[in-house]
Amino acid sequence: MRTMKLGSSNLEVPVVAVGCMRIDGLEKKEAETFVQTSLDEGANFFDHADIYGGGKCEEIFAEAVHMNPSVREKLILQSKCGIRQGQFDFSKEHILSSVDGILKRLNTEYLDILLLHRPDALVEPEEVAEAFDQLESSGKVRHFGVSNQKPMQIELLKKFVKQPIVANQLQLSITNANMISNGVNVNMLIDESVDRDGSILDYSRLNDITIQPWSPFQFGFFEGVFLDNEKFPELNAEINKVAEDHGVSNTTIAIAWLLRHPAHMQPVTGTMNLQRIKDCIKASEVQLSREEWYGIYLAAGNKLP
Repeated sequence: MRTMKLGSSNLEVPVVAVGCMRIDGLEKKEAETFVQTSLDEGANFFDHADIYGGGKCEEIFAEAVHMNPSVREKLILQSKCGIRQGQFDFSKEHILSSVDGILKRLNTEYLDILLLHRPDALVEPEEVAEAFDQLESSGKVRHFGVSNQKPMQIELLKKFVKQPIVANQLQLSITNANMISNGVNVNMLIDESVDRDGSILDYSRLNDITIQPWSPFQFGFFEGVFLDNEKFPELNAEINKVAEDHGVSNTTIAIAWLLRHPAHMQPVTGTMNLQRIKDCIKASEVQLSREEWYGIYLAAGNKLP
């Protein structure tokens, strides 16, 4: 697996992260096989959140990987906190208690990366800073980031938080590419030119923040996958053509499309299927040409001015 630096840190990570949101749908042996298959393919970066399966996903992962100190040093573990029943919560008390719960469920003494999950309208960045300082000084968290945040929200945090924000997990796929399209359609009186996220793509590149695309195969907000979907005949025809030219699957090309962008993104997979996770990982070996990248972009219904 090809690797990259995560944000401004010195942490070397695989270019594809393995998302564990659905691991609670696997039987014990299936979970063990899934985790081991990922590791065998060089994918040792696992993304979690305290709300996935109500915490069960982290427990299942720890059991599946047979967590112990020697195993732990081979892994890169990321988790997220801040979503509660009916609210978002970035209070110091909640962040600290959430991390303690995450560490207990993962059976580890530290997280490599902690992300704040979804913006909290009532965030007090001074409290976040205190929580981050305590987590860092205690050795419980080594790096910090956010999820689904726009530039000014990150800037507000940075006014008080001294640790670098190394990652921002954002929804992005071939069919959900507004953060790319609004930059292509600057100064145009069309919907695609509307900046809905404060130029988060350019901001991330300027500030050495790694974008981690989530739901890289989804269209809409969990409306379904676009691959092999009759709603997207032109897109699938183009993806399949490129896949055939490279001798890989359409799954591989969908991830390779994200990896081709010079922002050096780290897509987060969501599949529990063994062949598909292998296909996702294989994307690190595929370099799309400029013509192939734009061909797929246009086939998804995007337009150039």
